[in-house]
Amino acid sequence: MFQSFRLLMAATLALGLGAGAAFAAGSDTASETPKDPYYAEAKKNIDAGNYKMAVMLLEQSVAENPKNPDAWNYLGYSLRKWGKKEEALVNYQKALALDPKHRGANEYLGELYLEMGDLAKAKERLEVLDGACFFGCKEYTELKEAIAAYEAKGGS
Repeated sequence: MFQSFRLLMAATLALGLGAGAAFAAGSDTASETPKDPYYAEAKKNIDAGNYKMAVMLLEQSVAENPKNPDAWNYLGYSLRKWGKKEEALVNYQKALALDPKHRGANEYLGELYLEMGDLAKAKERLEVLDGACFFGCKEYTELKEAIAAYEAKGGS
């Protein structure tokens, strides 16, 4: 009887831990984001504005997990903030190849297009976000506001 109780407790614990991990996964986007030390440290560097270090960490992250659209997106973001627009473009496209409705990548790519003077492509990203955000989302709102500000400054 004691043996059965231990097996039941072990099974319950395993199910509970698995559910917690499943619940925590994918907090960046709808996709599942594997927890790796490079990615976690890169996010801290992005928050601190240290984009060069974030790029180095995210390059390690995507090398180990090339199917992580969140890491490709943040790599593109960090490169853009570091001033490397063409490299950022490539990485946003890699994120979107993995997850075409990735909200962050669509927003940031739209912002990059505005920086590059391509309003039409920025509006395409806004259209994708409109379809991806059923009840609205901050990425849609932020890109819409960026487009409005761009147009108000005379951008076309």
